[in-house]
Amino acid sequence: MTDLPRAAGSYDYVIVGAGTAGCVLANRLSEDGRYTVCLLEAGPVDSHPFLHIPGGFIKVVSNPKFTWPLKTQAGPGTAGRPISIPQGRTLGGSSSINGFVYNRGRAHDFDHWAALGNPGWSYGQLLPYFKRSERRIGAHDPLYRGEQGALPVTDCNWPIPLCEAFLQAAGSLGIPRNPDYNGAAQAGAGYFQRTILGRWRVSAATAFLRPARGRRNLDIRTNVQVTRLEFENQRAVGVLFNRGPGQPMHSVRATREVVLCAGAANSPKLLQISGIGSAGHLASLGVRTVIDVPGVGENLRDHYVVRSVARVTGATTINDNARGLRLLGQVARWAVGRPSILTLSPSVAYAYWQSSLQIASPDIMLVFTPGSYVASVSGLLDRFPGLTLGFGQMRPRSVGYVRAITADPYADPQIQPNYLSDQIDQSVVVNALRLTRQLLQTPALARYVQSQTSPPPECVKDDELLDFARRSGNTSYHLMGTCRMGPEDDRLAVVDAQLRVRGIEGLRIVDASIMPDITSANTMACVLAIAEKGADMILGKPALPEQDLSSRSGTEPERSP
Repeated sequence: MTDLPRAAGSYDYVIVGAGTAGCVLANRLSEDGRYTVCLLEAGPVDSHPFLHIPGGFIKVVSNPKFTWPLKTQAGPGTAGRPISIPQGRTLGGSSSINGFVYNRGRAHDFDHWAALGNPGWSYGQLLPYFKRSERRIGAHDPLYRGEQGALPVTDCNWPIPLCEAFLQAAGSLGIPRNPDYNGAAQAGAGYFQRTILGRWRVSAATAFLRPARGRRNLDIRTNVQVTRLEFENQRAVGVLFNRGPGQPMHSVRATREVVLCAGAANSPKLLQISGIGSAGHLASLGVRTVIDVPGVGENLRDHYVVRSVARVTGATTINDNARGLRLLGQVARWAVGRPSILTLSPSVAYAYWQSSLQIASPDIMLVFTPGSYVASVSGLLDRFPGLTLGFGQMRPRSVGYVRAITADPYADPQIQPNYLSDQIDQSVVVNALRLTRQLLQTPALARYVQSQTSPPPECVKDDELLDFARRSGNTSYHLMGTCRMGPEDDRLAVVDAQLRVRGIEGLRIVDASIMPDITSANTMACVLAIAEKGADMILGKPALPEQDLSSRSGTEPERSP
């Protein structure tokens, strides 16, 4: 692995971005030794201990050494607030800094992708790729879960009283326990599954890139930023990169393909400043149009999360355990492999359910944490014992965009998710806030709730609850869809079902930006499956056999997206 760029070289494949997808691709494309692969990453090596201690996410998620410190544009949906939306910038990308929840989504999400004109992307066709990357540790149905993959997926090993109270509260409202939300059905409540093994986070870099690092045909270059894609006769032939503004420029060529894995914010930006995008937008940047692809940067989707916080009495919270001698005790427990707050995910328990009785299938994800954070201060716990009960709408209709604002590769793009711009999204938020308040008032949780601090008790009317959501909501860091996959007659589709950029040879995109519609889940697990499938496509391998789910039972009813 080289930290400094070498002289200009030539490889079969050049991968831009060593995040979740890039790590998988680097492994798969170099696996049999036939092809040379160059992996370029703008961030550093993932050597810092906070990238591997699960609780270290608090220290790195907003650290610009390991992240792209991006922000959304202010808008009416957030009461005029910009929202910090950092993305991973180190080996492993966001899988090295995220909340390590493993969450695939619903079967209907992917069947809908296929129905939009993307053959090969139904749930039954994608499930074998989910399974190929995964090593499920814990109770599971092998029809749905992988057992031999590189990524361990484990259960929470700490039945915390407050979490148990939340699950009892959910049950009292008719939300059943679900033994595996990544199995036959997503609906129900339980503990989140995590990408943790023992005491340590397992990122895409740990699981997929580390085993490949010694291969002679794989060149991993860190601390280098790709500044432009290079083309010859409508074919991508390589990239330019350097170590920072004003630093010497270097190039690397790809004899087979350039594969863009920079994520849903940076992939469209890099395309735009390289000449692929809406011709009118490129002209405003002073960039020569290589090909007019109006969908680049459009179709941005994200999950907007709103949290309720309560003061706790009669139970110990993360807030209590994260200070003084108790924190030292938690560190000691972690060091000897015992349950500790250092191995708790930011959201510990979940419930997938309907925001109202008029909804036929789950449309929100409730997330419960036996702790609470100071508003707008990332990683800073409240001084009082607290709990957090939040939710995110799983399939929001609000759609935004990502646009380069200058041809300067070091300038952040404009990111506008247009949160809560759709009236249905507004209704879901109001209904879900009422449901969270109802949960907090059930006997199981009420015994621990001293008072609810947000939203305040006097916030009861629809417009008051919506205003609270606008003023306090935040991102789930689930950017997707900005280079969406679609059929030829979809004028906003950027890639085809083989992930090839339309109108350009030798260029594919393999990351969350290709998702044609939002999934009912966190993004990491889905990106792993996209990368596994994308690797087979790039290598010309036949697709894995479609999973036969004819005997599938227990799935929740579906509604149209």
